[in-house]
Amino acid sequence: MLTISHFSKTYPGGKQAVKDLSLSVQAGEIFGFIGHNGAGKSTTLRAVAGILPFEEGEITIDGNSIQKQPVAAKSITAFLPDNPDLYEFMTGIRFLNFICDLYNISAQDRTQRIGYYGDLFELTSALGNAIGSYSHGMKQKLALISAFVRSPRLLILDEPFVGLDPKASHLLKEELKKLCQQGGAVLFSTHVLEVAEKLCDRIGIIRQGQLVACGNTAEIVGSSSLEEVFLELEKEGETK
Repeated sequence: MLTISHFSKTYPGGKQAVKDLSLSVQAGEIFGFIGHNGAGKSTTLRAVAGILPFEEGEITIDGNSIQKQPVAAKSITAFLPDNPDLYEFMTGIRFLNFICDLYNISAQDRTQRIGYYGDLFELTSALGNAIGSYSHGMKQKLALISAFVRSPRLLILDEPFVGLDPKASHLLKEELKKLCQQGGAVLFSTHVLEVAEKLCDRIGIIRQGQLVACGNTAEIVGSSSLEEVFLELEKEGETK
C-alpha cells in the first residue's frame, strides 16, 4: 500500500525536519506515529499526502510515486491535517459538495455518504449553517466527513482526535477499523498513548526527525524509546 524509502526533508534555512526515514504500511493496517512537537511527524504525513515537496527519497502509494505519478497516488488517498483549512464562508453541505465535485463523486454516492457520515458524527442538522459558526469539534467532524466521503484506500490523519468528544472519538476509531477491514490502510499521528496502544497495529517513534523505533504495538509499548518520548511530551505540557 504505502512505501517510504529514505525520505528526508530540509526546509529553507537549513533546518532538517526528517532524516532518512523508511517504512511501509500494508493494506488492512493502522500505523501510528508518535513523537514530540517538531519531531517530524507532520512533515512526513504532508509529504505522503503529496502537499509537501521533497528532494530526497521516494514515496509510493499502490506502486505510484507521489512525485512522478501524483494524480494516481492522490486519487486513492485523503488527508486530514491537524488544523483543517475549511472555507468558513461556506455552509457545511456546500463544502462537502465542493469536495465531492473535486473528486467526481456521483450525486447518488455523495447523497448516501454525506447522509451516513453526517448522521454518524451528529452533524447533519448543522450542515446548512456557515462553517464559521461551528465549534472546533464540529469543524473537526466536518473535516473527517470530507475525508470519508471520498472512500479513500489510504487515510492520512494528523492528530485526528484533538477536539473530538469521547463519543465522536469512539466512532472515529470504529470507522478507521472498518476502513482497514475493507482493504484500506490508515496512517496517523497522535500524542495519546492510549489511542496508539488500543488502535494501532504498528507504531513508529520519531525523535529529532529520525525513526528511532518501529514495530508491532505490543513490541513498542513499554519500550524505553516510547517512555522517553512521553516524558518529553509531559515536559512540553508543563511549559505551555
